Amino acid sequence: MAVEGRDAAADGQFVFAVKTTGVYCRPSCPARRPLKKNVRFFANCDEAEAAGFRACQRCKPRDTSPPRWLDRPASAPRKTFRKLTGLTPRQFEEHKQWDELKSNLRKGADVTTAMLDAGFGSSSRLYEKASASLGMTPAQYRKGGRGTTIRFGTAACRLGHLLLAASERGVCAVKMGDDPKALAAQLREEFPEANVMEDRSSVQSWIDLVLESWGGSPAAQALPLDIRGTLFQMRVWHLLRRIPRGETRSYSEVAAQLKQPRAVRAVAQACAANPTALLVPCHRVIRQDGNLSGYRWSPDRKATLLEMERI
Repeated sequence: MAVEGRDAAADGQFVFAVKTTGVYCRPSCPARRPLKKNVRFFANCDEAEAAGFRACQRCKPRDTSPPRWLDRPASAPRKTFRKLTGLTPRQFEEHKQWDELKSNLRKGADVTTAMLDAGFGSSSRLYEKASASLGMTPAQYRKGGRGTTIRFGTAACRLGHLLLAASERGVCAVKMGDDPKALAAQLREEFPEANVMEDRSSVQSWIDLVLESWGGSPAAQALPLDIRGTLFQMRVWHLLRRIPRGETRSYSEVAAQLKQPRAVRAVAQACAANPTALLVPCHRVIRQDGNLSGYRWSPDRKATLLEMERI
């Protein structure tokens, strides 16, 4: 049948609803298929909503534009798709599913609703992978990190002050600035519900490694990271970590390496959103004309870092 086969040709002809979740979908929705006994069919969205069902946030059945996934895994050969995105079709769908979940949680949806709207078929599967994808449980993520502990320390350095913060999973923030108190305040704003505590002794060895990296030591690159971002941001940050010390890339070159040459502005935004300065070396990305452009921790620091690395 059209639903089991995710037949896009049937979109617009009917919708199906799942009694156990209260959600209705297009026939082509990529979410896991429910048991037949829990499915109801309706001629259109209005009928489904009149029966008490709500629209799926993943396939958006009221949206008349083609589903966003139709030009991805189903229609593109696997090797070509991986070449274009750097991911297998399955990995791409998993990333999109987690992005959808995080978006729903940030909007205030309860965990169950966010889970079902993102297409997770069971809570056991969600919690099984939550630690690796969110760095915390879905409920903790929704509450701004509530229940998690983040320890940080600051140190004076040649560029002012450096702050390094870490969760139980790894480094979650590296910041630079002139005022260590201001850096600590920024950290607490980013994790408003987490237990953020100053505990330099617990992160001192990692701070030392980051400071040593300015002298050429590569050991800091082996530090575990606990950073979260969109699929695109994570791809950019992964690529930045592969830029050799002493070299730079333009925003255009990074976009081209991602096989998305028009995404120059998005690359710049991903660099600006980088939570771990130095460990993800966004300072090594400059404008095509050689201009250093902006830098979250100040253009002067960017210039100094690049000069230190050239030496």
